[in-house]
Amino acid sequence: MKFQSDIIAKMKKDAKEIFYSGLRAVDPGVAVKRYCRIEGDHLFIGDKPYDLSRIKNIFVVGAGKATAPMAAEIENLLGDRITKGIINVKYGHTSKLGRIKLIEAGHPVPDKNGRQGAGAIIDLVNNAGKDDLVLCLISGGGSALLPLPFPDLTLKDKQYTIKTLLSCGAAIHEINAIRKHISMIKGGRLAQAAYPASLVSLILSDVVGDNLDVIASGPTVPDSSSFDDCMKIIAKYNIQKKLPKPVVKHIKDGISGRVPETPKTGDPAFDKAHNLIIGSNIEAILAAKKKSKSLGYNTIVLSSMIEGDTTHVAHVHSAIVREIIKTGNPIPSPACILSGGETTVTVKGKGLGGRNQEFALAAAMDIDGAKNIVVLSGGTDGTDGPTDAAGAIADTNTLSRAMVRGLNPGHFLANNDSYHFFQKLGDLLITGPTNTNVMDLRILLVTKLLT
Repeated sequence: MKFQSDIIAKMKKDAKEIFYSGLRAVDPGVAVKRYCRIEGDHLFIGDKPYDLSRIKNIFVVGAGKATAPMAAEIENLLGDRITKGIINVKYGHTSKLGRIKLIEAGHPVPDKNGRQGAGAIIDLVNNAGKDDLVLCLISGGGSALLPLPFPDLTLKDKQYTIKTLLSCGAAIHEINAIRKHISMIKGGRLAQAAYPASLVSLILSDVVGDNLDVIASGPTVPDSSSFDDCMKIIAKYNIQKKLPKPVVKHIKDGISGRVPETPKTGDPAFDKAHNLIIGSNIEAILAAKKKSKSLGYNTIVLSSMIEGDTTHVAHVHSAIVREIIKTGNPIPSPACILSGGETTVTVKGKGLGGRNQEFALAAAMDIDGAKNIVVLSGGTDGTDGPTDAAGAIADTNTLSRAMVRGLNPGHFLANNDSYHFFQKLGDLLITGPTNTNVMDLRILLVTKLLT
């Protein structure tokens, strides 16, 4: 006879194994190696060949949480063919590099290191000529790690703007639309600076739908958003009075034509630009699916494109779990539900946490009183919100264990303090920097009652 705690412990172990299988599938170095190779005098990126004998200089630039291992693999591939390189990464997300300079900088709120690095990147690609090749390495976090505000704006203006957007519940594409229009490097402006050199971007996607103009705020692709869109977003969340006045003025100046729009489709800057996605959320989910099936779970993938309020998304997932228990639909137990994407949190309290920890807490409240359910929600970058946790793990005993310790889950949820709730229970998911980033992975396990 197995005790209930033994069953839950085994399920938690399974959930972690499934999560880490997903992470391994989106290793940035492996992804670069999968898409890039040298044959004779030609560098192949995807199916596109570049004649190295005709290339005068190779410059490597980039930004994001996963760009250090990407850069390390590029160095392994090209060695001393690289003329010079600069990448910006989040603090702690590093690799040992030789020819490419690595600058650690702030994320999610940009800092002066990021600005200095972004300025150096623009200066480097501005000097690239028509016989040169610029390799741009992009991953999630690139928006915050490439802060280069217009001259009429300060870094402090940009920092406060990002904090406001993050706390109001704006979706990532809305945040990035505003980022692009207050930046001299995002929204296709890096491509403008690199032209007429050949530009190839290797991209690890961290956005729903893998939209190129949203990933890292699209520094190398045409921008589909406008200054008008920015004002609509500001009005939607009623944050005009919360934003720095110079930022609002800059956007209004853009609407009136006093500030140039971001480059659009048809701009010559994109004539020699090629963008290739080398890793995404669905790859992590499919690897997780393969692992869960090997562990004996009937597995269903809901979607890799889930957005919306974190607690609402948690309620939907919990409802599917309850349906499995009651009717065996859409799959019978033992079941594994997988989903990805990136939800949002509207910050109303003063606690500490992130969307994954908040998802786990909301789900824990929904599944209380049931049996044999485990919920894991984690960020593939190893960082959930402004915390050292990737996410959290909850189960059907979470609330009863919390009550014994005098913890009121409703109070923690209302105060956006999921981190301290799970910290007290020992159920934070701590991975450390993973050096990858393809949004979030959610795993819900359900098993039959064992007697």
